[in-house]
Amino acid sequence: MVSSRLRLSALAGVVALALAGCGQAAAEDTGADADSSSTIDIEDNNGTQTVVSPPTSVVATDNRTFETLDAWDIELSAAAVSLMSEDLSYTKDDSVLDLGSHREPDLEKIVEAKPDLVINGQRFAQFHDDLAKLAPEATVLELDPRDGEDFGSELKRQTTVLGEVFGKQDEAKKIIDDYDASVKRAKAAYDSSDTAMGLITSAGDIGYSAPSTGRTVGPVFDALGLSPALEVEASSEDHQGDDISVEAIADSKPDLMVVMDRDASFAPEERDEGSAPAAEVLEDSEALKDVPAIKDDKIVYFPQDTYLNEGIQTYTEFYNSFADKLEEQK
Repeated sequence: MVSSRLRLSALAGVVALALAGCGQAAAEDTGADADSSSTIDIEDNNGTQTVVSPPTSVVATDNRTFETLDAWDIELSAAAVSLMSEDLSYTKDDSVLDLGSHREPDLEKIVEAKPDLVINGQRFAQFHDDLAKLAPEATVLELDPRDGEDFGSELKRQTTVLGEVFGKQDEAKKIIDDYDASVKRAKAAYDSSDTAMGLITSAGDIGYSAPSTGRTVGPVFDALGLSPALEVEASSEDHQGDDISVEAIADSKPDLMVVMDRDASFAPEERDEGSAPAAEVLEDSEALKDVPAIKDDKIVYFPQDTYLNEGIQTYTEFYNSFADKLEEQK
């Protein structure tokens, strides 16, 4: 009996040690996996960034990312809520601290948010260093479209990187596929013999958005290969477009107009004095009544929230509207 008990005791000890060793190894393996999956290295506009994935506290200031983050149900601890379109859920969530607008920012609120990730850009790009100082433990990620790069590719790059950060790779691919399909439709619908003009209306005035470089509208010329009806020297990226007379528009006789109504993004009480819908400004103009684009109803308007969005979904919607408008006239 004693011998049997000793043998059983010894066997139990061996099993216990083996189980302990396995448990320790499993714990070490789990810890190693957790460590290796807790951060990822990605490239943004400023180089390689190490990002916690998924992040636990996210701050967002880049308008182009808001719709994507909202669609993916990403919780935000703070954001430039004042610059968001009203249809986003964040505007109705009191738990999201509002950093204000780029004109009157309340950057100190980021301290309360304690972020490990700040998605910064567009109107808030100028505050990169301030945000980094106020949230030293956070990674400040910037994915604005870069100068000299294809605009559409840059929108897709932004979406792809965000998908990697939040584990939404499939969702990111769907957004990009929808964008590519809309561009393909728009290209097929466009008659290359038609000349086009990009315009921005603001406070009842008409501004010119130059091909390639003009605010919001300009990149459409490159994406679709539009033939400009007019090219102006020393054009800018001004948010209201460059000065242009209705006579210059009429004389250039554009067959097609691509238009952003800047004021449409704001509530009526927030609009500048003299504001009027873009369709009214252009289509009711006596000076423009003989312009082919107006006579033939070939004006394509950007979505109403474009000025506060300008993200990949905005362009997808626009390109589909562009295709719809031109396909129905064929």
